[in-house]
Amino acid sequence: MASADATTTRAGDLVRTLVMGLWLPALFLAGLLFSFLPAFHHPAPHHVKVAVAASPATTAQLQHRLDTAIPGGFTLQPVDSEAEARSAVLNGDVVAAFAPAPHHPQLFGAKADGAAMESVIRQVFTSGAQTAGTTLDFQELVPTRPGDTLGTSPFYLLMACTLPAYFLVVSMQRAVGFSRRAHVATMVGGGAVAAVACYLTGAYGMDAIPQHPLALLYLFLLTQTVSLTSYGLVSFLGPFFPGAAVTLFIMLSVPSSGLTVPVDLLRGFFRLLHPVLPMGNAADALRNVDYFDDRHLGRPTAVLCAWIAAGTALIVLGYVRHLRQLVREAQAGMTDHVPAPPAEDPTVELPEPVALPPRQHHFGTQPPILTGQVSGPAGEPLPDATVTVTDPRGHQLLHTRTDKNGEYAATGFHDGFAIVVAGAPGRQPVATRLHLSNATPVNQDFTLTPGRQAVPGSRSSRRATTIAHDQGNAGRTL
Repeated sequence: MASADATTTRAGDLVRTLVMGLWLPALFLAGLLFSFLPAFHHPAPHHVKVAVAASPATTAQLQHRLDTAIPGGFTLQPVDSEAEARSAVLNGDVVAAFAPAPHHPQLFGAKADGAAMESVIRQVFTSGAQTAGTTLDFQELVPTRPGDTLGTSPFYLLMACTLPAYFLVVSMQRAVGFSRRAHVATMVGGGAVAAVACYLTGAYGMDAIPQHPLALLYLFLLTQTVSLTSYGLVSFLGPFFPGAAVTLFIMLSVPSSGLTVPVDLLRGFFRLLHPVLPMGNAADALRNVDYFDDRHLGRPTAVLCAWIAAGTALIVLGYVRHLRQLVREAQAGMTDHVPAPPAEDPTVELPEPVALPPRQHHFGTQPPILTGQVSGPAGEPLPDATVTVTDPRGHQLLHTRTDKNGEYAATGFHDGFAIVVAGAPGRQPVATRLHLSNATPVNQDFTLTPGRQAVPGSRSSRRATTIAHDQGNAGRTL
């Protein structure tokens, strides 16, 4: 019976390990199959706005012909003159303009709205809008920059702002010694560096975006929407925050951004997401600053600022939530000291507490949260002494041994109180209650006095168990 239970436990542990290790790759697979592929497969026009310099009756006849060819593909807007139609394109109010002159109809386009969109419009109006015996003339009103021939270069600049901002949040979970305030300051500074690098490269190095301070501002706002919102999610989702962040800022934002495929060529779901998600709004802002004289910036600015406000609110709520938890734990432990709210849970990167080799910490490895030395009354180190860490309820989190210098190190603990017990053969065990925090590494030394060897059932063994149990009782009141 015991063997069957052990087999079941091992099988459950294996399944849990596989799930924890594979859920993020599975999310990427699902995103690529069910987000990127549907969004970019067979793009077609949907209610593309085109100004027509003709009477309402003539415009209605042309609308009927286009609806027959592509139902719902175009929305024609009659205007009084060709000059008004051209002005609508130049102001970014419509994607194209058409003047159905008797012998030489004119089509006016804006490649800045997307090379793919312009190609579709030219094809449709060449085949379906002109009458027999006429030749359609095309005139480009808003060409793209020399360094952005296809109009897709801003996509790579915005990705260069998005991905570092997200990975900076992930990296900050391993920044031992950094408080929440230091995390936020680092993300703001890192976002500023990324935005300046992208701006200088895109504006001055490649001539892909305008040399305009507003372009730099919107690049910076995008970095903050990603980093602050992702960081705010950590408090509530723990190790699962990458799933939410990747879904929001990559899997949904990229297809709906309108940078790789123009928005009006996307399916309905992604067109609905475009005015809501940050990347699409940052793309619209850059385009309007560059090609349309800073028009239509109200919605992109408001949406990006709303995302930053939401991320800030999540961070504040996480701070308050964690502070209340610490107060409850401190009161349960009958202590008046309430530590400052620590940084977020390091188990985002390391889901289980683990022992580390003392004094062997290299750049890029997880730093220790708990360190110390176990020694005798004369200061002599006690190698191979045991160090056990439990939570306040008595559940074991870690069991390790000291090295030849009597030192130990461990990391991967959740923020909160824990009980640490040190013991060695022939020594009286010692237990203490500590607050373990990624923001403030703890060094806890132990001095073990001689005593009878702790064997199962002995007084010293029972004493260590009682100490851990008594200190753990405080946690049971939570």
